[in-house]
Amino acid sequence: MAQFLWEIGTEEMPARFLPDLMQQLADLFVDALQELGVGFDGVETYGTPRRLVVWVADIETRQREREEFITGPPVRIAYDDQGELTRAGSGFAASQGIASQELFTTSTEKGDYLAARVRRGGEETIRLLPGICSDILGKLSFPKKMRWESSGFLFGRPIRWMAALLDQEVVPVQGASLAADRFTWGHRVQGPGPFRIPGAGEYFRIIREQGAVVLDRSERKERVKREGEELAREKGGSVVWEEDLLQEVIDVVEFPKAVLGSLDRKYLDLPRNVLLTCMESHQKCFGVEDGEGNLLPHFLCTLNLEPKDLDLVRSGWERVLKARLEDANFFWGVDSRASLEQWREELKKVVFMGPLGSMWDKSERLRRMGRYLDASLNTGMSREIERAAAICKTDLVSEVVGEFDNLQGHMGGIYARQKGEPETVARAVEEHYQPEGPESPVPESMAGALLSVADKLDNLVGCFSLNMVPTGAQDPYALRRQALGIVRIILEKGLRLSLSDLIRQARESYDSFEDKLSPEECRSALEDFFLQRVRGYYTGQGYGTLVVEAAIQAGADDLCLLDKRLKALDRFSRETDFEPAVLTFKRVDNIIRKQGAQEGPLDGEYDAGSLSEAQEKELARSIEELGPKWRDLWQQEDFDSLLAQLRELRPVVDAFFDHVMVMTQDSGLRRNRLNLLWALLSMLSGLAAFSELQI
Repeated sequence: MAQFLWEIGTEEMPARFLPDLMQQLADLFVDALQELGVGFDGVETYGTPRRLVVWVADIETRQREREEFITGPPVRIAYDDQGELTRAGSGFAASQGIASQELFTTSTEKGDYLAARVRRGGEETIRLLPGICSDILGKLSFPKKMRWESSGFLFGRPIRWMAALLDQEVVPVQGASLAADRFTWGHRVQGPGPFRIPGAGEYFRIIREQGAVVLDRSERKERVKREGEELAREKGGSVVWEEDLLQEVIDVVEFPKAVLGSLDRKYLDLPRNVLLTCMESHQKCFGVEDGEGNLLPHFLCTLNLEPKDLDLVRSGWERVLKARLEDANFFWGVDSRASLEQWREELKKVVFMGPLGSMWDKSERLRRMGRYLDASLNTGMSREIERAAAICKTDLVSEVVGEFDNLQGHMGGIYARQKGEPETVARAVEEHYQPEGPESPVPESMAGALLSVADKLDNLVGCFSLNMVPTGAQDPYALRRQALGIVRIILEKGLRLSLSDLIRQARESYDSFEDKLSPEECRSALEDFFLQRVRGYYTGQGYGTLVVEAAIQAGADDLCLLDKRLKALDRFSRETDFEPAVLTFKRVDNIIRKQGAQEGPLDGEYDAGSLSEAQEKELARSIEELGPKWRDLWQQEDFDSLLAQLRELRPVVDAFFDHVMVMTQDSGLRRNRLNLLWALLSMLSGLAAFSELQI
């Protein structure tokens, strides 16, 4: 076994590229080695802004040999009448790199064929690695690529060097007009290099001790957090870690150095979110808070070197951050003097979307939708929801949100509290953009949840009415995310709402405008759009695709009801008698769909006196006896018990099919039996679409 190192040195790579690139490198390298039959014990990848590294601690020095059985052309084509190889036969031997004497005949179901046993592999690994690496280099994908040299090679950033070693031997990898050697470069300031790498195993010592590079992302993260917390403790606090920012910070440095800066206490009067946004979004710094969650007049930044004059560097960070905080302080002061009604008037000048009116018009639609939701759910919060709907967009014209647009909603809640609105209203305004992603939380308050549903639905209906429907990967208005947000709110808050009525009401909230889809077309398209999100929501939670589809096809207008049915069906699908039950009732469904269609419309009305066979009489009796119990269980939404009734019905239905000819020549009898099955299916169809369950 040998050690393999491959380092790709680049100009500074954007932080957002690194995690995906490291995963790509690992996956591609593992796949390549496995495909070629080269044994190895794990592939590790590392990344910094200036380098990508592949490391294999144990790799076989020779490709494994294997024997392959290969069939060629039919014998009648491979040999002529004199028993000599034809061009087809000799060509097959040549293509496999063997002598004609090594060919033999094999018999198959289709006849006799020419065949050969060929030994593959056995190549030295060092001869295979250049091709593997060059191929992977060209396969790496980036959000954007650059061309910088004469060959026209494309990569995320210009490649400046490559080092590739198998133990002590250089692996001649070619790419981007470069040939790999045994030299690496370190940190631009603290260990620029170049440094000679005698053997692959010495790389890590050299890059750390001479190059001053912390190669491992997890180590860089741990160092930043450890040093940061130590500095914060000295000031009686702890760091407010924002995970996404932390991941970004560790991917823009090769030698992390935590530094604590200070700011004027007057800036602590700014709202917490404003102060943290100034630090995080603009300066890539972290706040510091005390044990009670109050921000302290300090911030933590991360350098990419050990400075000679730490105080000078710190003062530079403080000076830049102060400028941002001065702006924020000024904007906050201006906003504090404004009134919500003044801002509401200004919303009339803010266009929502083309023909859909202004943001003031949108807030009026949200008020109407809020009244509808309150009446539908009987929350008793109509006044609070209407007020929240009226002012939820006012922060869009504030100075702070104009400068820090990612604070919309958050600032709306802060302004509402500042200007004397009830906490219920302020909380709803603050939460009405939630959830902002598939993993982010839904609003905690009921008013916030309903306002969020109204807001997202207004966006969806408006865009769909203008035929601005997402296609493929194009979703510029994040409509998929908003539809999923509505689904999550309804399910997680247990809102018993009709999806079709919601869409219809939201469309009616719009005044007349020149739409491109009629209200009915809009409703139909949006219902399909929502169902796609529902399917994705449940399959993403691990529910089987067929179970999800069977539950949805039985009805999905009430998502909470669907949720109960689907979960009960999923539990039933794990029972031992699930498959025979599905086969039985799927047979009923198939007969009605295929044969019933030829008979004309069925209504489930059958004549019990015309039933002649004992088994069909028993089925009719079972349906009649089960009816009241079925309705009671359905009223109670006890879907586990409803599915359990299938166990009692199945023997009766099986006996019916075993002894009764449904499609008899007697048209009256045939139709009567089909209506009997239709009566059974009409009961079951609300539970699950058994035709969707493939067994």
